[in-house]
Amino acid sequence: MKDRTNLTLSRRSLLKGMAAAGAASILPCRLLTPKEAIAAGFDPNEYQTFRNACPRNCYDTCSIKTYVQDGVIKYIEGAPESTYTKGGLCVKGYSYPRRVYSPDRIKYPMIQDGRRSGKWRRISWDDALDRIAKKILELKETDGNLLGMGLTKYSGNFSITSYGVEGMMSSLGYTTRFVGTPCWPAGIDAQNYDLGDMWCNDPEDMVKSKYIILWGVNPAWCAVHSMKYIQEAKRQGAKVLVIDPIFTQTAAKGDVFWQPKPAGDGALALGMAKHILDKGLVDNDFVNSHAVGFNEFADYLNNNITVEWAAEESGIPAQEIRQIAEEFATADPATIWIGYGMQRHTNGGASVRSIDALVAMTGNVGKEGGGARYGHLQTWGFNYHAMIQSPPEGSVGFSGAAARGEFDFTEGDKSSYSDRTVNINKTAQEILDIKDPSLKLFWVACKNPFAQDFDRPKMERAFDTIDLVVSAEQFFTETVANSDIVLPVTTLFEEWTVNVSYWHYWMGINEQAIKPLHEAKSNLEIAAALSKKLNSLSPGSCTFQEELTTEDWTAKEFNQGIYDYFGIKDWKDLKNGPVKAKLKSSASWSDKKFGTPSGKYEFKSEICAEHGHKALPEFKEGRKAYDKFQLLTPHTQFALHSQFANLDWMKEFNKEPFVYMHPAAAAAKGIKDLDMVRVFNKVGEQKVKVKLTDNVSKDCLIMYEAWYGKNTDFNVQNLVDDESADMGAYKAGAPGAAIHGQFADIEKA
Repeated sequence: MKDRTNLTLSRRSLLKGMAAAGAASILPCRLLTPKEAIAAGFDPNEYQTFRNACPRNCYDTCSIKTYVQDGVIKYIEGAPESTYTKGGLCVKGYSYPRRVYSPDRIKYPMIQDGRRSGKWRRISWDDALDRIAKKILELKETDGNLLGMGLTKYSGNFSITSYGVEGMMSSLGYTTRFVGTPCWPAGIDAQNYDLGDMWCNDPEDMVKSKYIILWGVNPAWCAVHSMKYIQEAKRQGAKVLVIDPIFTQTAAKGDVFWQPKPAGDGALALGMAKHILDKGLVDNDFVNSHAVGFNEFADYLNNNITVEWAAEESGIPAQEIRQIAEEFATADPATIWIGYGMQRHTNGGASVRSIDALVAMTGNVGKEGGGARYGHLQTWGFNYHAMIQSPPEGSVGFSGAAARGEFDFTEGDKSSYSDRTVNINKTAQEILDIKDPSLKLFWVACKNPFAQDFDRPKMERAFDTIDLVVSAEQFFTETVANSDIVLPVTTLFEEWTVNVSYWHYWMGINEQAIKPLHEAKSNLEIAAALSKKLNSLSPGSCTFQEELTTEDWTAKEFNQGIYDYFGIKDWKDLKNGPVKAKLKSSASWSDKKFGTPSGKYEFKSEICAEHGHKALPEFKEGRKAYDKFQLLTPHTQFALHSQFANLDWMKEFNKEPFVYMHPAAAAAKGIKDLDMVRVFNKVGEQKVKVKLTDNVSKDCLIMYEAWYGKNTDFNVQNLVDDESADMGAYKAGAPGAAIHGQFADIEKA
């Protein structure tokens, strides 16, 4: 921004918001002086206000109120109309204005003379699209199809119209798609086997809970708006147990903290279940009237599980397991929030099934304030107009069925051809393995594979086999460095779309608050422009609409079902603020009619067995250690994968990455606090400073996943391989990734 006064005001807004979010306590003291803490006078009548919604891959999907003056964003806040967002944003959300106006933003199409050379040249949109279009036509001419063109896209933008990227690919013909998700697939499959769908209670009803177990989830960092419901439940007498291999800020706010061995979650849940069974604390009405297979599950527990065994496997003392199990079973209602991190293991899906069973056998499924909370897609019933596009007539593709992701709500193509689908969690290996035809053109959108996908050294080798890599991005990420052409895309404030959550039940419109900066275009506009270019070169080669507005295409996503579910008559009603779904009950499965083949909760799932797993929620051992320390790479508070941490505002209080290590383990290695160390394993190595803390166990190393921008080579994917989780292919199209089933050693550099 040119006006430094405006910059100061916006930065104060960030700090003010951080204080509200509880993050100000970590700021350097110089930023907490009274002079800096006083906000400038603010009269909302001096601004135009717009409604926005954060499209990032996050539980909270915040509704935002944006204040604009003279075409410039001056201030943002959480939408006060949403009882979930309730006027506040997280620390990442408050930094959005800086993201929009960052001098590091990609401003126009560019071409790189040699990958990783950094020799970027500005080119026109027409030149960029001409080069891309001619490559597409060349592939069709050479291969007789477009399977040599691949798309990887996921969580950088989860707005509904962002699925226009997939629509663009479909409008070109049949291509190669990287499907699945590194995020939550093993747990999705587990809940589908047990309940028939992934469907969680309204998070706002946690205030009704008498006992809350936060299992492998850190909402104090990653779902800040849910913390107020947990805290309110505590004030009303609820007990909160936090289970996590790291002593997190959430753990600090709990009543009890358990630090189990990583991947020991399933054993812990089964040990609790065995004790509940032994003490006669099973909810017999639920297991007899609303479930099938409980007797077989009870036999399995009696014949295979003891509390002492569970204590040995998990590292939690047997007496504590017994005490907590009894407290959980006798509280009414009691709930477990199952985090996504705990299912990122080779036994993650089996572990989630064991936790589901614990909730079900105590009768807490279908109960307000209860539930095995994981996520939901109940509010995602849009038209997917942007996504559903037809291939040009005569297109040739892959013969056979294509795998489909968890957000693919389409009915599928009825033709004899389909896209070629490969596992997104093995992106590097799939690129190297794909043949007939091999991948020659790769389109990357809403994703930064070099920061988010696995085995970075192999990823570099894989990208080097591709003729042309095109990234649609906002910043010069490492993926862009490994691309040939980069196209600047708009931020959420520069386009229209609509957003819903996979956690809460609010929907928010995203208005275009400002004109697109520089030469940025939305993904929809890029698709339309590419279509126009292609059809000018080869008429009929692309079916995507050539002229459109993001507002018109946002309107096309709504239907009567959405209107009825949210109680609105028209999508424009959302301009007055976000709306919440009209729920019959805050509890999922409140009618006890489950989506399983039996219509009941299935302790014993035949579908699960058909898919090669155990029919019962039996114990499955985690990945065998292949190095000295377990390596965990969770999300940091200050970034969402590779987003936000690169902003200069964030770097004021999150300047550099560290590896976190227990002091006793460090002493045994001769390592001191803030030493530069080398973390290494069979995948690669990473040099980084070490911080010593007893928040981690002696046998673990913690490195938070983030991208710090230019002038740093930090990347946790130098140490994470692409080992699969046990489940995920059923509903997400590909197995999950054992992100936390990793091991490494460390030495002083």
